[in-house]
Amino acid sequence: MPVRAPSLADILAARERIGPHVLRTPLVRLRGAGAGGDERQIWLKLENLQPTGSFKMRGAANAMGVLTPAELAQGVYTASAGNMAQGVAWNARARGVPARIIVPDHAPDNKVRAIEALGGTVVKAPFDRWWDVLVANGSPDERGHFIHPFCNREVMAGNGTIGLEIVEDLPDVDTVIVPYGGGGLSTGIALAVRAQRPDAKVYACEVETAAPLAASLDAGEPATVDYEPSFVDGIGSRSIMPAMWPLVIAALTGSIVVSLCEIEDAVRRLFIAHRVVAEGAGASSLAAALASPDLGRRVVCVVSGGNINPDILLEITKRGTGL
Repeated sequence: MPVRAPSLADILAARERIGPHVLRTPLVRLRGAGAGGDERQIWLKLENLQPTGSFKMRGAANAMGVLTPAELAQGVYTASAGNMAQGVAWNARARGVPARIIVPDHAPDNKVRAIEALGGTVVKAPFDRWWDVLVANGSPDERGHFIHPFCNREVMAGNGTIGLEIVEDLPDVDTVIVPYGGGGLSTGIALAVRAQRPDAKVYACEVETAAPLAASLDAGEPATVDYEPSFVDGIGSRSIMPAMWPLVIAALTGSIVVSLCEIEDAVRRLFIAHRVVAEGAGASSLAAALASPDLGRRVVCVVSGGNINPDILLEITKRGTGL
């Protein structure tokens, strides 16, 4: 089913709607050698500071904010094992409505516990059924309003509020780099940024073990790629959802693919130099900026989330510091 891209007016309305529920996150400049010195500035948009540790708070809040009281009373549900699950559960609890979260049956126990701690009811399903819910934009077996994690106009508009804040805080931004999962974050931000600063470029970034957007851009049509699981579990898949393809090719400048080692280095640098805890997906934007010196003088990296397993963060930190 085609999805209409949100307009700038939609994104501005979303900001008013979600203001009481989300944090306006800071934009801070990366410090230290290799950050570009006086000739190049790298800035960090710290969405890991949202209440659930991820940008998903914004889209979930806006998608619920447009519902009528009668619709909300029926409850909401989504299909996610990660940050969107927590964003929906948190916002549903704040509004006093039930939330059901369909997760693939291999979802890690720690993520299931996090959803339940926020008041969400976890419904485990085989991976194929879980994926079918995403493709079909809902399930006839569920009651309530389905909130798609990315292929949803209101979700994209909520995500676009990040772009509004970036341009307000750095009006002469040249380039914005956004982690690419399903395309809802990068598309929303790109629409907001380029509506206000048409010359700015917005790139997606992907991990080499699962980079369907780069392959699709090369092919000129949605392509399927091999998928290798890794600690970078917030982005990457085997393919692009067809409904998102027209939106992403219209909004994005391209995709920058980075290695697992480059993302590890970015996770480590954020933690050691700035005390910023970023998950693999969240650090991928910085990895892309450091690997791509020709993106302009003022580059913003969206640190999309910080929900990394503490054991993984410890291992990555040890590897880089010799502890």
